[in-house]
Amino acid sequence: MQLKTNTQLPFGILGLIAPFFLWGTAMVAMKGVIPNTTPLFMAGFRLLPAGILVLVAATIMGRPQPKGWAAWLWISFFALVDGTLFQGFLAEGLVKTSAGLGSVMIDSQPIAVAILSCVLFGEIIGLWGSLGLGIGTLGIGLIGLPNSWTIGFLHGDGLNFDFSIEGLFEHGEWLMLLAALSMAVGTVTIRFVSRYADPVTATGWHMVLGGLPLFALSGMWESQQWVNIDLGGWIALGYSTIFGSAIAYGLFFYFASSGNLTSLSALTFLTPIFALFFGKLFLSEVLTPIQWIGVGLTLISIYLINERQEIAYRLKSLFNRSRSNPDSVSLETVTNQIDCETTNSQSTLDLASS
Repeated sequence: MQLKTNTQLPFGILGLIAPFFLWGTAMVAMKGVIPNTTPLFMAGFRLLPAGILVLVAATIMGRPQPKGWAAWLWISFFALVDGTLFQGFLAEGLVKTSAGLGSVMIDSQPIAVAILSCVLFGEIIGLWGSLGLGIGTLGIGLIGLPNSWTIGFLHGDGLNFDFSIEGLFEHGEWLMLLAALSMAVGTVTIRFVSRYADPVTATGWHMVLGGLPLFALSGMWESQQWVNIDLGGWIALGYSTIFGSAIAYGLFFYFASSGNLTSLSALTFLTPIFALFFGKLFLSEVLTPIQWIGVGLTLISIYLINERQEIAYRLKSLFNRSRSNPDSVSLETVTNQIDCETTNSQSTLDLASS
């Protein structure tokens, strides 16, 4: 079935977009404070306090606590891949790469989610969904990759690029890719977690359990984690923790526990758009014409992925009508039919296909 955005989603479509808005702005906040702290401490600070806040909210809402070894086993695995590994790779990669390129690598995870969801849950990507994923990947590539790479590729110099493993580790791209894969596995894992535990409560516990190893590793390998953080830095960390983790994670995995993972994960393409906009606003970053093209392609990809079933249905319906009555179908008639169907159809997202 389909989930209507105007009745069943918290705050409608704004609730659905909120996690990606918060993640995008949190990236800007983290990038601003990371010169004054250490990556593993920042990753742990973003998880552990946020997890406690989610658990407090879950208790107030009367959500049940996990019970049984199966629930805690899945939550522990969830904490490892989407907590410790994702946030650890993200924080370490953010030190060694630009925010734009880091966002590109992380937001490649919807492709992995789509493949895993197709294999594990039978979610159909389809022609239009596959086209949307391809366009979205191209879009975020234009947004975050260096313009010289794009221009060089268009001029036939693509084979001259050096993509050595050493270069990836040096610039952080490999770490960001590992973060993206960790998040993709975590997004799929929530389906299994929700079979044994409440998704909101499980999200809180996975953040607490995932944050503890990061603080332990920070204590072993890092020093002077907070001595150089000023008031603005603590405010940025607080925003990343409360809004970028507690609220964003709670909303995202609430939707992912029962929704169509391919459609939901596709909205991750919004994250670099928000990051770029607020990066320009607060860090005076400027979009190039190539990046603006990437923004447009990203928005098109989101529409194609989320409306892929509706698009296929409309085209099939029009094709069947033209075959059954070929003499009476004109271009004007087809156009009027599309307009009519578009006007009369409700705005829906297929977040509950299971």
